Amino acid sequence: MKTSSSPALEQEFEHQPVPLSHRHSTRSVSAVWFGFPMILTNALFGGIITWHLGFWPALIAILLGNLVLFAYVGALSWYAGNSGMNFALQARRTFGSKGYILVSGFLSTVVIGWYAFQTGLTGTVINQTFGWNALAVTAFAMILYTGITFLGVRALSVLGMIAAPLFVVLGVVALWLISKQHDFSVVTQWKGSASAAGAMSMGTAVTMVVAGFADSGTMTADFTRWSKSGRSAVIAAFSAFPVANVISYLFGVVIVAAGAAVDPLTNGGNFLPMLMGHGAFLSVVACLFVFINLGSVCTHCLYNGAVGFSHLFSSKMRLWTVILGAIGGVLALAGVWSYFLEWLSLLGIVVPPFGAVMIVDLIFMARISEQRPAQRFRGDAFAAWAIGSLCAVIAHLAFPQFGEAVIGLVTAAVSYSLISRVRLPRPVMEKSNV
Repeated sequence: MKTSSSPALEQEFEHQPVPLSHRHSTRSVSAVWFGFPMILTNALFGGIITWHLGFWPALIAILLGNLVLFAYVGALSWYAGNSGMNFALQARRTFGSKGYILVSGFLSTVVIGWYAFQTGLTGTVINQTFGWNALAVTAFAMILYTGITFLGVRALSVLGMIAAPLFVVLGVVALWLISKQHDFSVVTQWKGSASAAGAMSMGTAVTMVVAGFADSGTMTADFTRWSKSGRSAVIAAFSAFPVANVISYLFGVVIVAAGAAVDPLTNGGNFLPMLMGHGAFLSVVACLFVFINLGSVCTHCLYNGAVGFSHLFSSKMRLWTVILGAIGGVLALAGVWSYFLEWLSLLGIVVPPFGAVMIVDLIFMARISEQRPAQRFRGDAFAAWAIGSLCAVIAHLAFPQFGEAVIGLVTAAVSYSLISRVRLPRPVMEKSNV
């Protein structure tokens, strides 16, 4: 039986653009992206930013970060919707037929790191909340998330349609429970913790928002290539940034600003603990919510990695879903995931310059890139990425208050524009016969 004959196991087009005949509706593609940022992690980060900066500065930082994400992810999505190309195919055009292997392999590995991290986190959260065996839960989560990803992008769309509304409903329930003991009228007056004053700058907060989706945001084409047009793909990106991302952050913002957070310095605006102790029904729903919520992140990351590696090895997405799902699951079971967060966050700083170079090359310099002969390794693209990444790392170490993620994006884009123009072949002037 051919997989393409089954709606649940349709062809994934790992090695070619998605034909228009197989594209999905705007609503379906938007559901894939809309459900992705609706995660507890964002509520946690929103609360931490608010704890440091106060209500209004936190709100400004979150909005600025999402505007950057929308411009960045929206541009890459627009090209994906018009071309039908996944991330690996796009990277091949910008970085070369051999050079793209470094780019796609690097990002595909990073997102599998996030998959392992979130899978291990599932076991830990369930253990801390309900007392269940963490290893057993992690193993179950690995099988569950791998199985959903195996079904393909349509399964991610369905999961998003469930995950996003459930997040909002339980978030509202948590706020309702909080309202019984806290006064929401003081929320906008929250100035930040005195003990945290000066520990986080506006630029650092913006970078935290951008870095949260730097990896999968750069690989957005794996999702938005299914859109019927560039406009449809941009709408799908907009549903995530700013809409879903801001909503998920706002729950954390309000919870911390109302003074209702449990350990806001490290736990931010995580509202899961607030749903406990209010009856068996709510506890069961909260348990399902953990799997659906973190599962949304894990399946998206695993899908990104599987599409990337399947293209690198001229194989199938579903085969690599099983392989990478098992590898990430083993890392999660071994507890290695707990060491990932710092280096994954650091890698998030050097990832956006890849996308910045691709945006300039594929969109703003489209006439040049489309006529350019195929190359094995495009040094211009890698040089611009290196400059942007170096600037981002220097900013991270020396002056993070200015926002290293944005600095990396801008310097990579400007560098590529300048390098490309300097390297353009000069027109040959014919001698005139006088």
